[in-house]
Amino acid sequence: MGVAKGASPTSGSHPLERRERKSKGEGEGKGCTGERRRGSPVTSGPDGRLARAEAGAGASGSEEWKRGQARGWAEDGETGKNYTRSFPGIRARISRGGASGPITAAMSTMCSGGGRRMPHVLTVAGSDSGAGAGIQADIKACGALGAYCSSVVTAVTAQNTVGVQGVHPIPEEFVEEQLRSVLEDMGVDVVKTGMLPSVGVVKVLCQSLKKFPVRALVVDPVMVSTSGDVLAESSTLSGYRDELFAMADIVTPNVKEASALLGGVPLRTVADMYSAAKSIHNLGPKNVLVKGGDLPGSSDAIDIFFDGKKYHELLGSRVKTRNTHGTGCTLASCIAAELAKGLPMLRAVQNAKTFVQYALDYSKDIIIGNGPQGPLDHLFSLETHSCNARARSFNASDLFLYAVTDSTMNRKWNRSIVAAVKASIEGGATIIQLREKEAETCEFVEAATACIQICRSSGVPLLINDRIDVALACDADGVHVGQSDMPARIARKILGPGKIIGVSCKTPAQAEQAWADGADYIGCGGVFPTATKQNNTTVGLDGLKSVCLASKLPVVAIGGIGVVNARSVMEIGAPNLKGVAVVSALFDRECILTEARKLRSVLTDSISENCR
Repeated sequence: MGVAKGASPTSGSHPLERRERKSKGEGEGKGCTGERRRGSPVTSGPDGRLARAEAGAGASGSEEWKRGQARGWAEDGETGKNYTRSFPGIRARISRGGASGPITAAMSTMCSGGGRRMPHVLTVAGSDSGAGAGIQADIKACGALGAYCSSVVTAVTAQNTVGVQGVHPIPEEFVEEQLRSVLEDMGVDVVKTGMLPSVGVVKVLCQSLKKFPVRALVVDPVMVSTSGDVLAESSTLSGYRDELFAMADIVTPNVKEASALLGGVPLRTVADMYSAAKSIHNLGPKNVLVKGGDLPGSSDAIDIFFDGKKYHELLGSRVKTRNTHGTGCTLASCIAAELAKGLPMLRAVQNAKTFVQYALDYSKDIIIGNGPQGPLDHLFSLETHSCNARARSFNASDLFLYAVTDSTMNRKWNRSIVAAVKASIEGGATIIQLREKEAETCEFVEAATACIQICRSSGVPLLINDRIDVALACDADGVHVGQSDMPARIARKILGPGKIIGVSCKTPAQAEQAWADGADYIGCGGVFPTATKQNNTTVGLDGLKSVCLASKLPVVAIGGIGVVNARSVMEIGAPNLKGVAVVSALFDRECILTEARKLRSVLTDSISENCR
């Protein structure tokens, strides 16, 4: 229930949105316009690195924060194998350009059913009457990230911002009855544990999970509250070590809990945290996250993630605030929510850390209660985005037809950047990147702001090439950076978890780094020679495929791609290749709308044939 001060954070997702597109009139160019026709929805499997579906297989591991988003292909982040899962009713977007019906999302898995299945987390924890930690924090955190959260109450506590005044454990047989009620009926994806007050409750939980397997188990070994009050019997430690850890996909102790699990070994340095992570991993869990929010003398919030092979040092800014009650519960619940949405483990942890970071920062000055440990505002996104309907998260299907503007080409054809963006969207572009190398900053911001209004009225995300300052100034949906630009991890710190970040990559190593840095997608190329970048080394179709197969992120191909060769690109046999990015094929043509429709038709036909 209570946890590491300043424990770190993460990211989220918006609900799947269906885009309305209209199409009317073929002419474009200088005055070529068109509208979009509403597309009919079809059902599709969830996308975005979904963990394997087999009951009890565990989580493959861990984008993106806010409300969860259904996606198309499943890429298991740990094995690299592709898995699909039949989630009834999750809808892929489909639009119609002209008389045909091109599907914007790669039709990797078709599923039936009429409703949308939400990611489902079950929290098994204590109730906090002050609502800062325990099941109350778990439910709020999961809801903020778009996951449904059911609960099994293991104890009822009387507590507030001063401390814990009383603990009333729930009888073990009634804990078992609650578990059975939820697990046998409600399709739980991930179980997250918090306060388990006795070894008997631990045994009941283990027995229930053997009878009703779930995809992942997140164990937050809560033993002492943030205020220092004991919340579990000392014998519970043996239950964790002897039974529960062997079933856990991740264990998330803070430094005090890690010390207790290891028999009182002191943890005073980051090196001690590395050693503790390995020692706890030896007790059976697949992954360990040792949280350093309570590490003495540290200016940063440092967490150590260990998967049994590789260590990751996750850094976050330490927020100076009294409102740290429930940070550990929140972090573990966010990890569970992200896993339930299908993210790989490391990404789920990164997203969770970012979420807590933002919640701490937003909540640092709120006043609730008179004690030393105030709660977080888990629903801060409702406040920051209640009047901002345009706030959205990344959907890999947006990469389908990726239009990259070019100022030189716009001048050649005597068209404004706004007219070019409008025409490309009317022709079926699913995402826009503004690449402007010559305009003054003020001029660029003004044009980008006008383009954003057009994109958001059509439900199309708009990214800025390289210029994070411009993206911030005009509130763009994100940025795309190259290998020589600002690293994605720094861009993520500046932009926050709600923005889209893409990275140009030519090699599998660069793709791996982009994923580790928190990017949402990679752009791979140039696939073919192109006039827009004279000295750009081409990777060819084989190079593109090797990057796709190595990448844990969705990929968009770029470089010399047009109507003639787009089909060959989409047919390389890489499930995470989600579309093509084009420059000259659209913007160095007299009629952007017409060319966009042609290219979209080619892409749609290639995907339709691949699904047969």
